[in-house]
Amino acid sequence: MTFQTPPSLTPKKGIPGTVPETYRSALSHLLIDEDTLQNRIREMGQAIARDYADKNPVFVGVLKGVLFFMADLLRYTPIPLAVDFMAISSYSPETRDQGLVRITKDLDLCIEGRHVIFVEDIIDTGLTLGYLLRLLRSRHPASLEVAALFDKPGRRLIDIKPRYLGFHLPDLFVVGYGLDFREHFRNLPFVGVLNPEVIKNQKRQPKR
Repeated sequence: MTFQTPPSLTPKKGIPGTVPETYRSALSHLLIDEDTLQNRIREMGQAIARDYADKNPVFVGVLKGVLFFMADLLRYTPIPLAVDFMAISSYSPETRDQGLVRITKDLDLCIEGRHVIFVEDIIDTGLTLGYLLRLLRSRHPASLEVAALFDKPGRRLIDIKPRYLGFHLPDLFVVGYGLDFREHFRNLPFVGVLNPEVIKNQKRQPKR
């Protein structure tokens, strides 16, 4: 079964009043509000539940950006399933650009013969995701599919098409709902666009 096309996005004016002032001033505008996020994730969970009702799938995610999405997706997927996590780090900027990463925490579960759903917060170039999918395929799962909340198809360097997709994003620096800028903004319950001046100011700061 093919999951339905992602909904179109319309930027929204104003930032919710519960956002700390230091974060509020750093955001250009709201892109996806909390209700829209949760409704879409619920649809994704329901679709996965239909497709994997009798397959006892293993949900695999990479720490730590996927935590918010993974937790909500699991709540909306009312079937027997297992969950496991990996953690990765880049060897260097050059290897990161090639999609090569170091596994700092591997899976605890054996996925051989299991139906695996790789849960991703955002797909950008696809290089790192492609590397991880090749690694998981080498462990001979019965099937391997991707569920991604966000996708930036305009930045794709390799062909990856998630089976379950939440939203297409424009080529902007977005934060919130697990997405960060220098480890900040992850805890926002919505997705906002970071003010370009914030990024420029960070680049101007001298290294210590």
